[in-house]
Amino acid sequence: MDVMDWFDPTSWTHTGIVALAAVLAAAIVHRIAAVVLRRATGHVPVLRTVFEACVPVVRVLLPLIALQVVWQAASDDLRHIGTVRHVNGLAAIAGTCWLLIAAIGGLADGVIAKHPADVEDNLTARRIATQARVLSRTAMTAVVMAGLAMMLMTFPGARQVGASLLASAGVVGIVAGIAARPVFSNMIAGLQIALAQPFRIDDVLIIEGEWGRVEEITGTYVVLKIWDERRLIIPLQWFIEHPFQNWTRTSSEILGTVFIYADYALPLDPLREELKRVLDGAPEWDQRVSVLQLTEATDRTIQIRVLVSARSSGLAFDLRCRVREALVTFIQREYPDCLPQVRVPGGAAAGALLQQK
Repeated sequence: MDVMDWFDPTSWTHTGIVALAAVLAAAIVHRIAAVVLRRATGHVPVLRTVFEACVPVVRVLLPLIALQVVWQAASDDLRHIGTVRHVNGLAAIAGTCWLLIAAIGGLADGVIAKHPADVEDNLTARRIATQARVLSRTAMTAVVMAGLAMMLMTFPGARQVGASLLASAGVVGIVAGIAARPVFSNMIAGLQIALAQPFRIDDVLIIEGEWGRVEEITGTYVVLKIWDERRLIIPLQWFIEHPFQNWTRTSSEILGTVFIYADYALPLDPLREELKRVLDGAPEWDQRVSVLQLTEATDRTIQIRVLVSARSSGLAFDLRCRVREALVTFIQREYPDCLPQVRVPGGAAAGALLQQK
């Protein structure tokens, strides 16, 4: 190899040496900037989270930008230089999109971490987490679509296809609109859910008869964790078009109901005393509501309704089970004759007749 090739701008040897120097310079700049920015963002948790999410991406993106500068400055007489410029340009666009996605994700994670949800009153934290997740997913989708469009526009053939599509926009526009309707409807529904917030992450919903908590909200669907560990996947658009129950819309506090059926002979005052004793020892009870009422009387039994309160729907379910079990056990032990029973017309006479037979 001729040493003069090292200084010839029209040779790949010279261009390769300059490219290697540019990559080394980019690595040095990245290392210095990372140290400086890590110290500068140390006292701002949200910025620190964004910075940490972007560091590995910038480590790849800076050399790509440096190489693109070298390729653009290189002589047009270099063999395959046009292809190298194009490929490096596509990689730089992809890296930029990756950086934006990482920054958006880091910002969302930083905002969520600033408002932890592992506290008793986490309504505000869940609201912020829902908005951050949905808006970040929507922004990421928009970045990906914009990046793909920019990459396609670098191909001359794609520009020609775009011109052809614009020329026949009448039919193609209708077909594309119909095909893209689910995508755009889910994106719009995601924005509506993020802003209006009919439900949030960790809210308790009743959908199609299923009880569960909102585990995840993506850009297109919601994951509902059912009480028995199943997952129900619901498109975002479904929530805009159908009614559903939200048990924790404004507060996680909820009332629980227990129904007990007994005979007319059962006295209610001892049962109320037993309910008070059970609730005083129940950690699930929040001491807001404790009511025992006779709500129905049929020709055979009475219906007793017990109304209790808890801090969350999960605790309310456990409290209902505890109260139901305790009251039924109390009736079995203290008033076994007051359990539901069927009376035979004729009473004692009919019983004596059956014994004779």
